[in-house]
Amino acid sequence: MEWIDAATAAERLGVKPATLYAYVSRGLLTRRHGDDRRSLFDAAEIERLARRGRPRGQPPELVVESAVTALGLDRPYYRGRDALTLARTSGFEAVAEWLWTGAPAAPAGAPEGAGWWACEEEALRAAVKAQQGLPADLLPLDRLQVITTVLGAGDSLRHQLDPASVAATGRRLIAGLVTALPQADISEPSPSADGIPGGETSGDGLSDDGVLGDGASGGGTSGETTSDDSGDGTSGGGASGSRIPADVGSVAERLWTRLCPRPATLGLLAALEAALVLLADHELAASTLAARVAASARADPYAVVLTGLGVLGGPLHGGASYGAERLLAEVTEPGRAARVIADRVRRGERIPGFGHSVYKNGDARGELLLSLVQEAAPGHERLAAAQAVLDEVRRRRLPERNVDFALAALTAVAGMVPGAGEAIFAVARTAGWLAHAMEEYERGSLLRLRASYTGPSPERATDTPSAT
Repeated sequence: MEWIDAATAAERLGVKPATLYAYVSRGLLTRRHGDDRRSLFDAAEIERLARRGRPRGQPPELVVESAVTALGLDRPYYRGRDALTLARTSGFEAVAEWLWTGAPAAPAGAPEGAGWWACEEEALRAAVKAQQGLPADLLPLDRLQVITTVLGAGDSLRHQLDPASVAATGRRLIAGLVTALPQADISEPSPSADGIPGGETSGDGLSDDGVLGDGASGGGTSGETTSDDSGDGTSGGGASGSRIPADVGSVAERLWTRLCPRPATLGLLAALEAALVLLADHELAASTLAARVAASARADPYAVVLTGLGVLGGPLHGGASYGAERLLAEVTEPGRAARVIADRVRRGERIPGFGHSVYKNGDARGELLLSLVQEAAPGHERLAAAQAVLDEVRRRRLPERNVDFALAALTAVAGMVPGAGEAIFAVARTAGWLAHAMEEYERGSLLRLRASYTGPSPERATDTPSAT
């Protein structure tokens, strides 16, 4: 059997490489990966398709050329770089910059990574005030939509759509999304938070148990500043008065204090950082496609992100992490895993956190993230419950776990607030949405899909428009 590369196959068929891959996704062509991970195609199959002509009668499929992310057999590649390698070696801010600019990602913990990721205090004050009166138990994803709207309304630079300006907006926006969330309330810890070591913190912010104290994590009480204007009231869920949290520490450190009532262990904080990197982009996922359509219409970056957030919460997309979170919560001890899974199968429900439309043989992002959580909290009772779920799913030969399940395990072990996984997903994917928006701004034409009409035949026109 002769194998040819994608460029040769596309040339023989007279199509663009993107169309070639669309044929693969529609089952019209098969491919394999060579030793150098290049896509290879069966020359005979290409020849048969070339002789038969382009497929007809198939529903139209949108193909968008993009240099942001490629999907491999089990993982994404950000501008050619393995996302799993980046998750091990680079911080979220550096990876976001790589997605936006193609500039080399700095190592994790590099001081230049987070220092300039800050939101203006006036904008933060408005975003905090806008949450007054919201239900205290509102999920973080719902708050992020409110925060995005308010931050965008007050940003006079939001219509600057050149790459450098969009990147600057991205830094302000992501910093604002995280910092404007209310602090997690230590007085109401999540039931599984007892797996996080306690202990007195030392002057360097590190406790005797390897836990980051508030001063080091960039968002506790010592990391807040009080505004001179004390008339803003409460944030509607955590911070009191007009205390505007300072943009201190990395995005992961700040986000931890908004989602978890306990200090972070170094290992779990590293897992959160890795999760942000692994979820930063995933080619044309549903929310990214929606964001690109908005950007193609020249919507500003805040509107692009708001569009993405609206799609992300669906249970077949980012909302799957919340479903997996609830699934794990039902498994109060490992022995209940079989019953919980059996009940869902009996009701004909999907098992959230398992299966993937692209990675049929397993999602390497989930494997890496789960391993980081296991290393950070060996023997944790929530990990025992997660393993029992994995064993039961495999016993039933159901699809493999994905990154949503690993994210649910992270939030359960850390004792984070309900819906924390969705919030992590949303903050991370904001970087990807803006990278795709930059491509649409540069392309300068509207993404206009066409429908494959299946309704009644249109009536014959009986009138002729008169010229006026």
